[in-house]
Amino acid sequence: MIRSLFTVALIALLAQSAAAQSPRIVTDSAGRQVELPERIETVFAAGPPAAILLYVMAPDRMLGWPRANRPDEREFLAQPYADLPELGTLTDQGGEANLERVVALEPNLILDFGSVRDTYVDLANRVQAQTGIPYVLIDGRFENTPTALRLLGEILGIPERGETLAADAEATFARIDALLADIPEAYRPRAYLARRPDGLESGVVGSINTEILERAGGINVLGRSAAARGLVQVSFEALLAADPDVIVTWDRQFHESHRDDPLWSRMRAVQEGNVHLSPVLPFGWIDRPPSLNRIIGLDWMATVFFPDRYQIDLRERTRDFYRLWYHIDLSEDQLARLLP
Repeated sequence: MIRSLFTVALIALLAQSAAAQSPRIVTDSAGRQVELPERIETVFAAGPPAAILLYVMAPDRMLGWPRANRPDEREFLAQPYADLPELGTLTDQGGEANLERVVALEPNLILDFGSVRDTYVDLANRVQAQTGIPYVLIDGRFENTPTALRLLGEILGIPERGETLAADAEATFARIDALLADIPEAYRPRAYLARRPDGLESGVVGSINTEILERAGGINVLGRSAAARGLVQVSFEALLAADPDVIVTWDRQFHESHRDDPLWSRMRAVQEGNVHLSPVLPFGWIDRPPSLNRIIGLDWMATVFFPDRYQIDLRERTRDFYRLWYHIDLSEDQLARLLP
């Protein structure tokens, strides 16, 4: 009888152990069914947007960064994760990580966050077949942010963290929606995103690079283009004719030089002091890369566009955001450098 009870208990224990180690199936944003281990301890981020998503969600699962962080960036990231090594990318042109190195790292998962077009689906399928490592694609469209956070929370086995961040993103979207509900399009600022030191690269309507500008209520002066979907080169004459009310940039060189440039000084936005430099540490607030770092950028952009109507304490919001999303408590000096 004792042996019988022991046998039953042993079988039950083995069954529980097998269940704990059994794989699970998840459906990613591209509709791919991916078999995952029960526990995911280490993750390889396929590109910069994925690295930021992984950092805000579970920095302890990171193996490294696509690019090593610079000293000024490391200051705004939590230790020891700020100093993790550079691993390269799987998705960026000209910067592919060596697959042998990826395999040697033995990640439980490869994560990509961004486009789920066929190009990236094919890449995911190919890398997964070659390495045997599960590879998930998560839709990186800005409006999909809450869903993306919840999905990764489920994948990593930390749904509470995913829900907390998703709720904060939804609260941000709701604040912006409430603001814009009372502002007709005719009263919204016509805006331009100036990229590069010369300021003559930008995105057309619908570009992932200008998504924050448009989501915060700005009217992109470049409009839509039948010939382009993303970044375009802009002629100064066309921009002068478009005559934006507001110019925003993350390029410090452009911001420092535009006032003394004889061409840019002809622009009404320059003459009226409506050229605004976005914070960029540890990641750009409005672009570069287009990932979850843009959540705080949405608040910043709304204060630029509607300073008298967007009722938010941006300094306190920034403190709260960096604590919740970036795992650090900002000092007064750090806050002053982000929001001079």
